[in-house]
Amino acid sequence: REPRKCVVGERGGVRRGTTMADMDMSDGDELAPIKILIDELRNDDPQARLKSIRRLSTIATALGAERTRDELVPYLNEMASEMEDEDEVLLAMAEELGGLIPHVGGKAYAHVLLTPLETLCATEEALVRDKAVESVKKVIESMAGAEERLVPLLKRLATGDYNSTHIASAPLFSAIYPSVSAGSQGEMRSMFAQLCRDDIPMVRKAACQALGGFGKVVSVNHLHGELIPLFAKLAADEQDSVRIVAVENCVTLGKILSPEQSHLLILPIIRLLHQDKGWRVRYMVAERYCELADTQAKAVVESEMTAALVKFLKDSEPEVRTAAAFKVTGFCERVSVGVTLQHLMPCARDLAVDSSHHVRAALASVIMGLAPVLGKNHTIEQLVPLFLSLLKDEHHEARLNIISKLDSVNQVMGVDSLSQSLLPAIIELAEDRQWRVRLAIIEHIPLLASQLGAAFFEERLAKMCITWLADSVSTVRGAAIANLKRLTEVFGVEWAAQNIMPQVLELCVHSNYLYRMTAISAVAALGGAVGRDSIKGLLPAVVQASKDPVPNCRFNASKALQALAPFMEGTAVDRQIRPTLQTLTGDDDPDVQFFARTALTQLKAL
Repeated sequence: REPRKCVVGERGGVRRGTTMADMDMSDGDELAPIKILIDELRNDDPQARLKSIRRLSTIATALGAERTRDELVPYLNEMASEMEDEDEVLLAMAEELGGLIPHVGGKAYAHVLLTPLETLCATEEALVRDKAVESVKKVIESMAGAEERLVPLLKRLATGDYNSTHIASAPLFSAIYPSVSAGSQGEMRSMFAQLCRDDIPMVRKAACQALGGFGKVVSVNHLHGELIPLFAKLAADEQDSVRIVAVENCVTLGKILSPEQSHLLILPIIRLLHQDKGWRVRYMVAERYCELADTQAKAVVESEMTAALVKFLKDSEPEVRTAAAFKVTGFCERVSVGVTLQHLMPCARDLAVDSSHHVRAALASVIMGLAPVLGKNHTIEQLVPLFLSLLKDEHHEARLNIISKLDSVNQVMGVDSLSQSLLPAIIELAEDRQWRVRLAIIEHIPLLASQLGAAFFEERLAKMCITWLADSVSTVRGAAIANLKRLTEVFGVEWAAQNIMPQVLELCVHSNYLYRMTAISAVAALGGAVGRDSIKGLLPAVVQASKDPVPNCRFNASKALQALAPFMEGTAVDRQIRPTLQTLTGDDDPDVQFFARTALTQLKAL
């Protein structure tokens, strides 16, 4: 195609017909950078145009408010109407136009931006259209009382020849409605009703999406008399894409209405949707089930909505069962313990052995939260068997989800019950084949330690914490190091001196260099937790590691010495740490030299 032409005029304005070659671009011209940006608005390279569009505020500032209104904005409108293939550029333009209000002269002239934005609202690309609508709303907010401009704009969009403008108009009703006269409001309600009855499903979907927001700004009488009937029809639409959107409106409208009105007007629609033949609609209802329950009185939730959730938990589609499983605990918090035990716990037992691992993982992520709801006795009787079943699940995600919520169960069951029922399974998972499961166990060890006490911990879990230092996965070994430091903070230095430090020092001379590296890193981590006296017993092992035949061990020794130095007496630093680091600066390995020099630099700051 022919190169597009766009230049800055003699006073810095926008005019067409010449190219950059025709312009005086001397170094002394302070508008030269702006000329380049404007010229690139018509560059054949989309990235150049995009870059220039992103600088519209800079261009507008240079041109001034008057020239921006009279020349730049009409020019952008022309670009928007001609450029049908560059969605990325149009998207950027739609976004930038919303920020040009101060550059066109403020609120008094904000309406000039509606022209290019209206053009962009007709774009077929949904992202561009949505961004244009967003910018239109920004402009509308600054135009309070400008009914003579806004209502015609809305009418052109809502009744135009293109479906894209009909879709774009739907979310604008709620933004314009409060600021116009009663007569215009009636006209707007009629236009919105027409959108809800449109022949095109995408238009009806857009209207349904906007209905909740529109319902917030209309009067109660108009909500009951006009919008609710429209909503009921949309909730029964032949297209499931429209019915899916209706679920969200049940939540929005239910919050606007009183519980009595919601029971009368919204509950029948909820009934219709949760029995929908389309699984995507049922999935969306299950996804928002707790919010839907909040729109109804507790008696209705227990008597009617509980049965519907049970159906979701037994749905033929695993996606629906998964969405419903995520809501089990949240729903049980809204009903009595009796209802939970009678209706929902049998479903939970079935879900724990569901054929879909996604369903089991979803249940595992929330089932631990039922412990505070049911109390200690019911937790031990009803929930612990489910916990044990899911802890042994063949899929690691279910096991992981149970482990991550152990603290909520321990608060209800207490240490004795936890140690008898769940601890054996937890210990077994410490050697799980999935490293993420082992990692999750490690992260919960300090919490268990603080609740089990030192004596019980030494008997059942202490040895396991040292074993993790030799794990085959680096991330697990790193977590094991952090775990030792946190255990020291929980049980104290004396406990660590007896139960941790001897084993760590043994690993410092292990035949496997990975274990030696991990042990050296553990010594560095423990330095800040064990105190100066204990560090004296660890320091010789680090000094010895500086002579290790493996370079990785030597530079880890440099990092360990750097970490320990702040906690040591000055004489120990001068006699042991500094000489060792100075020796390492002459090492054959460049990495060892680097870390040794870094450590020495750090010592100077002490």
